[in-house]
Amino acid sequence: MYEDLKKQAADAFEELISLSDFHEGSLIVIGGSSSEIRGGHIGKDSSYEVGTAVVETLMELAEKHHLRLAFQCCEHLNRALIVERETAEKFGYEIVTVVPWLHGGGAFATNAYYHFRDPVAVEEIKADGGLDIGLTMIGMHLKRVAVPIHLAHNRVGSAIVTGARTRPPLIGGERARYIKDDNKGAF
Repeated sequence: MYEDLKKQAADAFEELISLSDFHEGSLIVIGGSSSEIRGGHIGKDSSYEVGTAVVETLMELAEKHHLRLAFQCCEHLNRALIVERETAEKFGYEIVTVVPWLHGGGAFATNAYYHFRDPVAVEEIKADGGLDIGLTMIGMHLKRVAVPIHLAHNRVGSAIVTGARTRPPLIGGERARYIKDDNKGAF
């Protein structure tokens, strides 16, 4: 079972990357419900083992693609995030004090805390994209403007998987251009 979950998570993450324009060092938020993966209701059937299978897989892929990860905690920790201390410092995120556990943070955040080299919790981030496994509502942690990614690999276990990337807001009015032209703006 865990091998299937690992493959499904890997396929969804790889598809998200292939459909997005993430740069080296981009920050990707991961929300996940091990309960939903197991076919239960979010927050009611947490599984550390399911969290381990998915989190380890995503961490390996993020390292391979030179991406940074932030794992969203559950609502009991106000959807705080677990990141590497280096990530928090690089982006200037305020570190808060909490250690997630299975029933206060969730399986994904707990696994991230115990798998990262130097984990810390932060209350908010502005991620370049994300993967939501089990409808955990990661949107509050995405930069403006979030663009939904409809994935073909849209299940991990029983959980629905959605993706997102972000783009800078388009500004201006009818005279604004959004694509660089060969005439250097002369026409």
